[in-house]
Amino acid sequence: MSNQQIEQAVASFRALLEEQIERAGHLNDGGARDFTARPLQIGLIGGDGIGPIIVKEAERVLQKLLQPEIDAGQITLKTIEGLTIEHRLEVNQSIPDDVMAEILECPVLLKGPTTTPGGGTMTSANVTMRRKLDLFANVRPVRIPEEGVDWTFFRENTEGEYTLGSRGIEIEGLLTMDFKVTTIEGTRRIAKAAFDFARKAGKHHVTIVTKANIMKKTDGLFSDICHEVAKDYPEMEVDEYYVDIMSANLANPATRSRFEVIVTPNLYGDIITDEAAQMQGGVGTAGSANTGSRYAMFEAIHGSAPRVIEQGRGPWANPESILQASAMLLEHIGCADRAARLRSAMAACRAEGLAATGRPTGLKCAEYADEVMKRL
Repeated sequence: MSNQQIEQAVASFRALLEEQIERAGHLNDGGARDFTARPLQIGLIGGDGIGPIIVKEAERVLQKLLQPEIDAGQITLKTIEGLTIEHRLEVNQSIPDDVMAEILECPVLLKGPTTTPGGGTMTSANVTMRRKLDLFANVRPVRIPEEGVDWTFFRENTEGEYTLGSRGIEIEGLLTMDFKVTTIEGTRRIAKAAFDFARKAGKHHVTIVTKANIMKKTDGLFSDICHEVAKDYPEMEVDEYYVDIMSANLANPATRSRFEVIVTPNLYGDIITDEAAQMQGGVGTAGSANTGSRYAMFEAIHGSAPRVIEQGRGPWANPESILQASAMLLEHIGCADRAARLRSAMAACRAEGLAATGRPTGLKCAEYADEVMKRL
């Protein structure tokens, strides 16, 4: 290893450090948008694989539920094309400039899954969108009523390992290093979002998830700031678990019903929310919100399922996750009554054994949406 390699690595790290210091200094810029204000334009993004199939059915459901506002010109549903793996690879951009321009015109978005190429340097479309729109809170509810489970996860969405995930340092033939970023303001705002939700929803228990015994600087800061924010919510019971034992607690029937609101850094939240969704019935049953002060994006939590398309099973894709995300979208724009109707209709389908399973043994995607719409 030469001194030149070390100097190049140090110079690269310095550039990253300066960039992140500047970013941290601007996290409070801009005021908050009122997402209940009208007129409102909602962007619909199909994405890749099964994405366009399930988003098409979500659009039909939203069209029906929001028909009065659409007819009055208060709400517009806008289809945004081009966020496909083919177009992204063609222009070598995680979100092509023309697509991003349309996205920025829509304060609220419903997005199908997008494929991230393996290897190379292309960042995932989701990560790029979260950064560009500053969607700092990833919110995922999981409900298993028969087991007393009612969890809401608040995952920090713009920092951690994902901030610089494709921009690590390599000393060829010897080692590579990636970087994890935790800022004071970035942590404070996700903690406040979690505690504000708990108070508004009548919850009494907030759990902080870290690995602060190992990641002492980054997770240690996350832990400290969350506990500092907690002091403004004296009515809350607050505890903290390391992510490994928290994963075990979620799977343990003797302990999991005690948890209510969980706040976590980016990577751990990515992992344990998939674990939680699997307990609920699979990642195809869970929706996700990505919210910030100026924009909000709602999506299915599963991937684009290219294998389903390759095997000709696309028409049987399960739209339940994107419909759960649609219910979260409706709540966010001030239509909680419509969100409740959608969830009730989906619960009725489940109770009657009506489901799209992703295989010909279940309903087709459009058939499932038809059944939901009958019960709205």
